Amino acid sequence: MMKVYPLRLFFAVSGIFLLFFIASCSKDKKNPQTTPTQATPTNFGLYEADSSIYKILYTFVTKVGTQDVTSSDYDLLFDTGSGGMVLDAHGIIPSSMITSTGITFPANSTDSTVVNGITIYNQKATISYGDDVSTTDNVYGYLAYASVTLGEPGNGGITIKRLPFFLYYKASDTKGNVFADHEFDVLGVSSEYDVTFPNNVYITSPFQYFDPGEGLLKGFKMAALGTNNFSLDGTFVPGAVTLGLTSSDLSSFTMHQLTYYPGDGYAPIIPVSLTYNGKTFTTNTIFDTGTEPYSYIQDPTAGNTAVLLPVNTPVSLTTTPGGFTYSYATSANDNITYVENPTQSGSNVTVMSLEFFLTNDFMLDYYDHKLGLKNN
Repeated sequence: MMKVYPLRLFFAVSGIFLLFFIASCSKDKKNPQTTPTQATPTNFGLYEADSSIYKILYTFVTKVGTQDVTSSDYDLLFDTGSGGMVLDAHGIIPSSMITSTGITFPANSTDSTVVNGITIYNQKATISYGDDVSTTDNVYGYLAYASVTLGEPGNGGITIKRLPFFLYYKASDTKGNVFADHEFDVLGVSSEYDVTFPNNVYITSPFQYFDPGEGLLKGFKMAALGTNNFSLDGTFVPGAVTLGLTSSDLSSFTMHQLTYYPGDGYAPIIPVSLTYNGKTFTTNTIFDTGTEPYSYIQDPTAGNTAVLLPVNTPVSLTTTPGGFTYSYATSANDNITYVENPTQSGSNVTVMSLEFFLTNDFMLDYYDHKLGLKNN
């Protein structure tokens, strides 16, 4: 599920130059220092579900502030196409505070309020998600901070002591139909900012606030998912995600430098040379676990109506720069792909769906702002 960007944002991709300052130090011969032991990466489990119509990856939030959450309704879509935890306020704070137009604040706490260990700021925003104008959903909410526990308790769950997140009171589709409570809960793990508030606080991946330990870089990797673990009720896979990157991790992937966009952070979108039906062009592309079962190719020479590619249509891409390659053929049930014109779709970002992750490894390095891809 991709955050909606202004159409103009990715027409040009600029370079990033990072300056590193290395401080030197000398050892005290009288008090020699020992080398800290490198930490072990943390396994974070996901549920892999398949309704026979589309596949999803999800996890749970089990505690927010002082509020224990035990209901199975509090599952979060695991989404590489957006950045930030987006959580419905219903059941998290008293229902008397939630209306169809917002969250009510006490008269003597107009700037912020604390409830159930959650600090809610009176800073209101809207986040729009979608692959094109016809799939846009809007989420309405506020900036909040709390200690948050994510994942399966006792089996790879993590606690982030102070996490900024988006606490929403309402979500609706492109036609204005309101979603049921908690139907739009999302764990966006990309390095982009879902929203930046007036006080310059931004909502981004909760994993960026997780300390992986000594000697590890902030970031995560996912091995190719395959199809064996997907089931109707969801199969828990303990090591689906690994938090904390080693130097060997970085050297085993084809790495791509991400560009910083003011207000949007390091969006995980990279340029590729894409070919379908023998036609080749350059397009900016995102690899998105939150989009399924369709992929969306944005072809500036396409007609004004979205076209579903016929079964057995070959599609391939090569990252530029980078040289990572990926190819597939469409079928009736898998790798279903639409071709759209950016002028018609309202987006100039090609979306590769969850199908990509079935056969390829994926990595995000939050420290150096890089995206890694690897064929499996």
